[in-house]
Amino acid sequence: MFLLFQFFTPFFAWSQQTRPIVNSTLNGRILDAKTRSPLPGTRIHIKGTTHEVSADGDGRFSFVTGQKFPYTLIVSFVGYERREVIANGGYIDIELKELNNELNDVVVVGYVTQQRKNMIGSITKLELTDTKDIPAGSFDAQLQGKVAGVQISSNTGVPGEAINIRLRGATSINAANSPLYVVDGVFINGNSLQTIGTGGKATSPIADINPSDIESVEVLKDADATALYGSRGANGVILVTTKRGKYNQKPKINFNTSFGWAKAAELWELTTGPEHATLVNENWLNTGGAFASRPFRPVAEGGRGTPEEQQTYDRLDQVFRTAGLANYDLSLSGGTNGTKYYIAGGYNEQESILRPITFSRATFKVNVDQKINDQVTIGVSNTFGRTHRNQARAGDGPAGGLLQAALHTPTYLSPLNDQGVPVGRAGFDNVDLLLQYYDVHSTSLRYIGNLYAEIKLSPSLSFRSSVGVDYNNYDESEYWNTFLISGSPAGLATSTISQSTSLINEQTLTYRKSLGKHAIGLLLGNTLQSDVATFTGATGRSFANNSFKQISSASTTTGTQGWSKNTLASFFAKADYNYEGKYLFDVIVRADGSSRFGENNRWGYFPSVGAAWRLKKEDFLSDVGFISDFKIRTSYGITGNQNGIDDFARLGLWSGGSSYQDSPGTAPLQLANPDLKWERTKQFNMGTDISFFADRLSVEFNYYRKYTDNGLLAMALPGTTGFSTFTSNAVEISNNGFELNISSVNVKNEEFSWNTSFNVAQNKNKVEKLATPLRYGSRDLILQQQGTPLYSFWVYNELYVDAQTGNSVYEDVNGDGAITVADRKIMGSIWPKFFGGLTNSFTYKGFDANVFFSFSYGNKVYNHNRFFGEGGGARDAARIIFASNNDRWQQPGDVTDTPRPDGINNNNYKDGGSRWLEDGSFLRLKAVSLGYSVPKPLLRSVRLEGLRVFVTGTNLLLFTKYKGLDPESSASSDQNQQGIDLGTPPQPRAVQVGINLTL
Repeated sequence: MFLLFQFFTPFFAWSQQTRPIVNSTLNGRILDAKTRSPLPGTRIHIKGTTHEVSADGDGRFSFVTGQKFPYTLIVSFVGYERREVIANGGYIDIELKELNNELNDVVVVGYVTQQRKNMIGSITKLELTDTKDIPAGSFDAQLQGKVAGVQISSNTGVPGEAINIRLRGATSINAANSPLYVVDGVFINGNSLQTIGTGGKATSPIADINPSDIESVEVLKDADATALYGSRGANGVILVTTKRGKYNQKPKINFNTSFGWAKAAELWELTTGPEHATLVNENWLNTGGAFASRPFRPVAEGGRGTPEEQQTYDRLDQVFRTAGLANYDLSLSGGTNGTKYYIAGGYNEQESILRPITFSRATFKVNVDQKINDQVTIGVSNTFGRTHRNQARAGDGPAGGLLQAALHTPTYLSPLNDQGVPVGRAGFDNVDLLLQYYDVHSTSLRYIGNLYAEIKLSPSLSFRSSVGVDYNNYDESEYWNTFLISGSPAGLATSTISQSTSLINEQTLTYRKSLGKHAIGLLLGNTLQSDVATFTGATGRSFANNSFKQISSASTTTGTQGWSKNTLASFFAKADYNYEGKYLFDVIVRADGSSRFGENNRWGYFPSVGAAWRLKKEDFLSDVGFISDFKIRTSYGITGNQNGIDDFARLGLWSGGSSYQDSPGTAPLQLANPDLKWERTKQFNMGTDISFFADRLSVEFNYYRKYTDNGLLAMALPGTTGFSTFTSNAVEISNNGFELNISSVNVKNEEFSWNTSFNVAQNKNKVEKLATPLRYGSRDLILQQQGTPLYSFWVYNELYVDAQTGNSVYEDVNGDGAITVADRKIMGSIWPKFFGGLTNSFTYKGFDANVFFSFSYGNKVYNHNRFFGEGGGARDAARIIFASNNDRWQQPGDVTDTPRPDGINNNNYKDGGSRWLEDGSFLRLKAVSLGYSVPKPLLRSVRLEGLRVFVTGTNLLLFTKYKGLDPESSASSDQNQQGIDLGTPPQPRAVQVGINLTL
């Protein structure tokens, strides 16, 4: 055999040399299938050979081989699906899809990043791709139903107003319950700077941020995830990462625009003028009035005219409109070997469905990262924003209350008096005059910036230092002319400028090392922060005429000024250990020193410990094919809270300006409390993450228990002390519940895919300790008391309407035979029994679709509009009457839940009756989108990377038993007055069309 081989070897060599050489040339480019960004460094080789190349910085590659076409390319890149592509020569674009494996996602976890599979804490990462087109002023409003355990209520249909957001319940009465927002490492102010009243409503400072600039949002919920934020983490943390360029990426231009229309799905059904007059007459007779002197009788008899002679004036159609929506975003991103950049500008304008309210936002974004060398990188994040609001009172209050004037003015009352002059009715302003002369405006100028430097001291050790700033200038003004109640008799003007400045300096030292099967990580850091708030305001009264609106033109002027400051020094450390990716442990400790507390209690210490076990790595599960991954995790920790209390709450304060006989003086303002201390929340979390069938089905479950002690509270003091309140640590509150999230890839092939995501959660809240009950809201409807949930409704329990008398029958709780305030009782709260969301996403060839539902079950809403509108004719010309009063009791035997009109019978006019406490459960079709991406080959001729057209519908359907317009409506932004619906426009039904263009 050896001799034969030797003999034929020269022949084989000669035959190879004399065969004709075939030179085949192939050029192409590797792109991200979603973003069309190049993927430099991608490995491409010809199947069955050793021929291999790598994509360059633009994602391009080239083959010149003797291999005949066609042949198969194998393309692979870390984090992307491996592809086999048949090459036939010429030029080819190859798109790679990111791996649909959440375990490999990189998540930001308190100053560090790690893969999801190694996480111990409860963290949800979101991209805003499917929600950023929902027409809401702030991105957090777009997250409703997307994160298990995060309860979001939009409260109103006015864009840019504050929303109510709770992560795993509420932990405080007086301190803030909102989460901490961190944008590119900067702790931003989440409190409204608004000072001019709009009926209890407040603007949202989060609305200054353009959702289109956001790359991802991480929601940190349990103590292990939030402990590094210490005093800031009791209410959860929302980390916002804005978009950045990529190294070795050619310049890419994205342009997005959309236009749309929004309208109220329905409005309140009111009685007509004749129906209103009929009910007033009926009330008159039921209360003992003589038929001959009934209010609505012929004018010849001294009456106002018969009911049939009354006209109907519809004011709701005057104030509600079809609102316009428009959005424009333009960005440039890219990078070289040492630089990456993202530059963007955006403009968003939304009309409210309630005239004349508008919201507009202009933003400019610049993010730059620069590698100085292999060890040093510096970068900067800059967000500039200008938000303008044309505002109106859309909450409670008669003077200037736009929706109240339209909704609660009786329909039979003419907007003109006998002389044909526009006049207000029922204690409200004239709607025509309000719309013509409303003059309330605010402009917010916002800058959020961060400058950092990162140094790799060794392959395992890195140091990072950053300086951040959040600056907000909020300018607001109003003028009430002489035709309006607030401006009578000679005009009123107010102007206020508020400023909030936060300066943050942070240093972190990070060490990570792998030693065989062991991996350890250490983090040391500190934060220094200073927050300064100032405001200056002026008021002018009595103007020569309505052409003079500047305060300098007023005959009487007054001024006010305020200044406040707090500082925080923090030190934190984290140690984590990983054995074979199987056993995970971490320990965190943070110390915070705040100027808000006295020297004895200035420092708060907030530790946390966590552990996780990846069972899938064990031998007894490693061969179970249908289980892709299985992890159990638990944590316990303590976080703190100081936000929401006054910066000088611990101090005894004196106020100036207390003049006496034209001489300056001072007066005591606040009692000192040197023992004031941190509010603390202890939290236990137990969770599991399990996935099946090659990660086609993923399940995450969490159970938690939170207990807050040393709760900060402004306690009432006897008037004899000379002070009204005293800030103390006097509350204990518990929250416990569960969260379930299920994600599935139902269908996935080359042409069609279908993904589903479902989440549901429950939170049970309870006031564990509170010495004296506290009352909030109109007519003390909300009661905080020991043993019941926060935000509980305190009402009279209406049992039924007596079919023989037509009177409402109330529960005599104490059995004394009389219905008194002692018979009011807790009957539900704003907390749902469960809440969540369901999303289905589809793709078919170039089409994509997304259907998103949000839901809530078991929460209560007090329909204060019905309280005023179902008084029968008792209020006569003072209030509207709802059409539901037409179903009233009229004769013995009538079965109805609407009693007879009888103002003397207090049962029908009871403040805080349970008849108006309704089930606020709902299922809302929050968003539906349909898009089409033009095939790439058709775009090459016009040199476009991508072109997508889309249509989006929001709030298209609402399923609810609630009798108002929107079960999420709330008249106030105050955290202790949620769930009372009065004079608030609903969330609108909207449709938008748009285009996404990539160059």
